[in-house]
Amino acid sequence: MALVLLGTAWDYQDHPAEFLARLEELAARGIAVRNPPEVVRWNADKSYLQELAERGATTVPALYREDAGADDVAEAMERLGTRDVVVKRQVGAGGLGQHRFTADSPPSPGWRMGHRCLIQPFLPSVVEEGEYTFVFVDGEFSHGVRKRPAKDDYRIQSLYGGLESAYTPSVTDLAGAKAVLDALPFADLLYARIDMIRLPDGALAVMEAELIEPYLYPEQGPELGARLAPAIADRLA
Repeated sequence: MALVLLGTAWDYQDHPAEFLARLEELAARGIAVRNPPEVVRWNADKSYLQELAERGATTVPALYREDAGADDVAEAMERLGTRDVVVKRQVGAGGLGQHRFTADSPPSPGWRMGHRCLIQPFLPSVVEEGEYTFVFVDGEFSHGVRKRPAKDDYRIQSLYGGLESAYTPSVTDLAGAKAVLDALPFADLLYARIDMIRLPDGALAVMEAELIEPYLYPEQGPELGARLAPAIADRLA
Protein backbone atom coordinates (compact mmCIF):
# COMPACT_ATOMS: atom_id res chain seq x y z
CA MET A 1 0.00 0.00 0.00
CA ALA A 2 1.23 3.50 -0.82
CA LEU A 3 0.56 6.58 1.28
CA VAL A 4 0.94 10.26 0.46
CA LEU A 5 1.40 12.64 3.36
CA LEU A 6 0.49 16.23 2.51
CA GLY A 7 3.42 18.59 2.81
CA THR A 8 3.89 22.34 2.38
CA ALA A 9 0.57 22.68 0.58
CA TRP A 10 0.57 26.39 1.30
CA ASP A 11 -0.65 27.72 -2.04
CA TYR A 12 -3.73 25.51 -2.31
CA GLN A 13 -5.95 28.52 -1.59
CA ASP A 14 -5.00 30.00 -4.97
CA HIS A 15 -5.58 26.73 -6.88
CA PRO A 16 -8.20 24.85 -4.85
CA ALA A 17 -9.84 22.98 -7.75
CA GLU A 18 -6.48 21.74 -9.08
CA PHE A 19 -5.30 20.80 -5.62
CA LEU A 20 -8.41 18.78 -4.83
CA ALA A 21 -8.43 17.15 -8.25
CA ARG A 22 -4.86 15.96 -7.70
CA LEU A 23 -5.75 14.44 -4.35
CA GLU A 24 -8.78 12.69 -5.85
CA GLU A 25 -6.57 11.34 -8.64
CA LEU A 26 -4.16 9.85 -6.11
CA ALA A 27 -7.01 8.27 -4.15
CA ALA A 28 -8.50 6.81 -7.33
CA ARG A 29 -5.20 5.02 -7.92
CA GLY A 30 -5.53 3.30 -4.55
CA ILE A 31 -3.05 5.58 -2.81
CA ALA A 32 -3.94 6.56 0.74
CA VAL A 33 -3.88 10.34 1.15
CA ARG A 34 -3.62 11.73 4.65
CA ASN A 35 -5.62 13.49 5.55
CA PRO A 36 -8.08 12.07 2.95
CA PRO A 37 -9.46 14.12 0.03
CA GLU A 38 -12.97 14.30 1.52
CA VAL A 39 -11.50 15.81 4.69
CA VAL A 40 -9.44 18.30 2.71
CA ARG A 41 -12.44 19.31 0.61
CA TRP A 42 -14.51 19.99 3.73
CA ASN A 43 -11.67 21.80 5.49
CA ALA A 44 -10.60 23.97 2.55
CA ASP A 45 -13.49 26.41 3.01
CA LYS A 46 -13.75 28.13 6.38
CA SER A 47 -17.52 27.93 6.22
CA TYR A 48 -16.95 24.60 8.00
CA LEU A 49 -16.81 26.73 11.16
CA GLN A 50 -20.59 27.07 10.91
CA GLU A 51 -20.94 23.29 11.03
CA LEU A 52 -18.63 23.08 14.03
CA ALA A 53 -20.77 25.65 15.82
CA GLU A 54 -23.89 23.62 15.03
CA ARG A 55 -22.13 20.56 16.47
CA GLY A 56 -21.47 22.35 19.75
CA ALA A 57 -17.97 23.79 19.33
CA THR A 58 -17.27 27.29 20.65
CA THR A 59 -16.47 29.51 17.66
CA VAL A 60 -15.78 33.18 17.01
CA PRO A 61 -18.92 34.95 15.67
CA ALA A 62 -18.74 35.54 11.92
CA LEU A 63 -20.70 36.73 8.92
CA TYR A 64 -20.13 34.93 5.62
CA ARG A 65 -20.28 36.72 2.29
CA GLU A 66 -19.72 35.84 -1.38
CA ASP A 67 -17.70 39.07 -1.53
CA ALA A 68 -17.49 42.12 0.71
CA GLY A 69 -17.37 45.86 0.25
CA ALA A 70 -17.38 48.86 2.54
CA ASP A 71 -21.12 48.51 3.21
CA ASP A 72 -20.68 44.88 4.27
CA VAL A 73 -17.94 45.87 6.72
CA ALA A 74 -20.16 48.57 8.22
CA GLU A 75 -23.06 46.11 8.48
CA ALA A 76 -20.80 43.54 10.16
CA MET A 77 -19.68 46.03 12.78
CA GLU A 78 -23.32 46.78 13.60
CA ARG A 79 -24.48 43.15 13.64
CA LEU A 80 -21.46 41.86 15.55
CA GLY A 81 -21.55 44.74 18.03
CA THR A 82 -17.98 45.86 17.48
CA ARG A 83 -15.99 48.78 16.06
CA ASP A 84 -13.11 46.54 14.96
CA VAL A 85 -13.32 43.65 12.47
CA VAL A 86 -11.11 41.31 10.47
CA VAL A 87 -12.04 40.18 6.95
CA LYS A 88 -10.60 36.82 5.83
CA ARG A 89 -10.81 34.69 2.72
CA GLN A 90 -13.06 31.68 3.14
CA VAL A 91 -10.50 29.69 1.17
CA GLY A 92 -7.26 31.08 2.50
CA ALA A 93 -4.15 30.31 4.48
CA GLY A 94 -1.37 32.03 6.36
CA GLY A 95 -3.27 35.27 6.90
CA LEU A 96 -2.72 36.18 3.24
CA GLY A 97 -5.22 38.65 1.83
CA GLN A 98 -6.55 39.45 5.29
CA HIS A 99 -7.77 42.93 6.25
CA ARG A 100 -8.54 44.69 9.51
CA PHE A 101 -10.85 47.67 9.66
CA THR A 102 -12.12 49.87 12.49
CA ALA A 103 -14.96 52.36 12.69
CA ASP A 104 -12.32 55.10 12.64
CA SER A 105 -10.37 53.47 9.77
CA PRO A 106 -12.99 51.94 7.47
CA PRO A 107 -12.34 50.63 3.97
CA SER A 108 -12.47 53.14 1.14
CA PRO A 109 -15.89 53.43 -0.55
CA GLY A 110 -14.75 51.42 -3.58
CA TRP A 111 -12.95 48.68 -1.69
CA ARG A 112 -13.83 45.06 -2.48
CA MET A 113 -12.47 41.90 -0.89
CA GLY A 114 -12.58 40.10 -4.24
CA HIS A 115 -13.10 36.65 -2.67
CA ARG A 116 -15.69 34.72 -0.74
CA CYS A 117 -14.99 35.81 2.80
CA LEU A 118 -15.94 35.89 6.45
CA ILE A 119 -16.00 38.92 8.73
CA GLN A 120 -15.24 38.46 12.43
CA PRO A 121 -14.81 40.80 15.39
CA PHE A 122 -11.19 41.57 16.19
CA LEU A 123 -10.35 40.02 19.56
CA PRO A 124 -7.79 41.99 21.60
CA SER A 125 -6.60 38.76 23.24
CA VAL A 126 -4.67 37.91 20.08
CA VAL A 127 -2.34 40.81 20.94
CA GLU A 128 -2.54 40.57 24.71
CA GLU A 129 -2.24 36.80 25.00
CA GLY A 130 -1.71 35.30 21.57
CA GLU A 131 -3.28 32.37 19.76
CA TYR A 132 -3.00 28.78 20.93
CA THR A 133 -2.40 25.70 18.84
CA PHE A 134 -3.20 22.17 19.98
CA VAL A 135 -1.65 19.39 17.90
CA PHE A 136 -3.31 15.98 17.89
CA VAL A 137 -1.95 12.79 16.33
CA ASP A 138 -4.34 9.88 15.91
CA GLY A 139 -6.80 11.64 18.17
CA GLU A 140 -4.35 12.04 21.06
CA PHE A 141 -2.90 15.36 22.23
CA SER A 142 0.74 15.74 21.22
CA HIS A 143 1.81 19.28 22.15
CA GLY A 144 0.77 22.89 22.39
CA VAL A 145 2.09 26.09 20.86
CA ARG A 146 1.55 29.72 21.79
CA LYS A 147 1.76 32.14 18.87
CA ARG A 148 2.11 35.86 19.46
CA PRO A 149 2.26 38.73 16.97
CA ALA A 150 5.20 41.02 16.49
CA LYS A 151 5.08 44.49 18.03
CA ASP A 152 2.51 46.76 16.35
CA ASP A 153 0.93 43.85 14.45
CA TYR A 154 -1.92 41.48 15.18
CA ARG A 155 -1.10 38.61 12.81
CA ILE A 156 0.55 35.70 14.58
CA GLN A 157 2.12 34.03 11.53
CA SER A 158 5.92 33.97 11.41
CA LEU A 159 5.61 35.48 7.92
CA TYR A 160 4.70 38.73 9.70
CA GLY A 161 7.23 38.39 12.48
CA GLY A 162 5.08 36.32 14.82
CA LEU A 163 6.77 34.39 17.63
CA GLU A 164 6.10 30.75 18.54
CA SER A 165 6.81 29.04 21.85
CA ALA A 166 5.96 25.76 23.54
CA TYR A 167 2.78 25.85 25.57
CA THR A 168 1.47 23.50 28.24
CA PRO A 169 -2.31 23.95 28.30
CA SER A 170 -4.43 23.91 31.42
CA VAL A 171 -6.88 21.06 31.87
CA THR A 172 -9.71 23.42 30.94
CA ASP A 173 -8.06 24.74 27.79
CA LEU A 174 -7.11 21.26 26.61
CA ALA A 175 -10.68 20.11 27.18
CA GLY A 176 -11.86 22.99 24.99
CA ALA A 177 -9.56 21.89 22.16
CA LYS A 178 -10.61 18.25 22.56
CA ALA A 179 -14.25 19.33 22.31
CA VAL A 180 -13.49 20.88 18.90
CA LEU A 181 -11.71 17.70 17.80
CA ASP A 182 -14.72 15.65 18.89
CA ALA A 183 -17.04 17.96 16.95
CA LEU A 184 -15.28 17.23 13.66
CA PRO A 185 -17.44 15.09 11.35
CA PHE A 186 -14.55 12.71 10.64
CA ALA A 187 -12.87 9.79 12.36
CA ASP A 188 -9.43 8.30 11.80
CA LEU A 189 -7.63 11.61 11.24
CA LEU A 190 -3.88 11.14 11.13
CA TYR A 191 -3.34 14.65 12.44
CA ALA A 192 -5.36 17.68 13.43
CA ARG A 193 -4.26 21.13 14.49
CA ILE A 194 -6.79 23.10 16.50
CA ASP A 195 -6.06 26.84 16.61
CA MET A 196 -7.91 28.74 19.35
CA ILE A 197 -8.22 32.22 20.80
CA ARG A 198 -9.47 33.56 24.12
CA LEU A 199 -12.93 35.15 24.15
CA PRO A 200 -13.77 38.03 26.51
CA ASP A 201 -15.53 35.57 28.85
CA GLY A 202 -12.30 33.58 29.26
CA ALA A 203 -13.30 30.58 27.16
CA LEU A 204 -11.26 29.46 24.18
CA ALA A 205 -12.93 29.56 20.75
CA VAL A 206 -11.75 27.77 17.65
CA MET A 207 -10.22 29.97 14.97
CA GLU A 208 -9.37 27.08 12.67
CA ALA A 209 -9.44 23.32 12.74
CA GLU A 210 -6.50 22.79 10.41
CA LEU A 211 -6.65 19.39 8.72
CA ILE A 212 -4.81 20.25 5.51
CA GLU A 213 -1.54 22.05 6.09
CA PRO A 214 0.62 19.61 7.98
CA TYR A 215 2.83 22.14 9.74
CA LEU A 216 2.56 20.70 13.20
CA TYR A 217 5.28 22.72 14.94
CA PRO A 218 7.93 20.03 15.48
CA GLU A 219 10.22 22.58 17.15
CA GLN A 220 7.74 22.91 20.00
CA GLY A 221 6.87 19.20 19.96
CA PRO A 222 10.11 17.21 19.82
CA GLU A 223 8.20 13.91 20.22
CA LEU A 224 6.07 14.58 17.15
CA GLY A 225 8.07 12.24 14.91
CA ALA A 226 7.84 9.41 17.41
CA ARG A 227 4.07 9.88 17.51
CA LEU A 228 3.54 10.20 13.75
CA ALA A 229 5.74 7.28 12.68
CA PRO A 230 3.70 4.46 14.26
CA ALA A 231 0.44 6.16 13.25
CA ILE A 232 1.61 6.17 9.62
CA ALA A 233 2.91 2.61 9.93
CA ASP A 234 -0.51 1.45 11.14
CA ARG A 235 -2.11 2.91 8.03
CA LEU A 236 0.43 1.21 5.81
CA ALA A 237 -0.05 -2.18 7.44
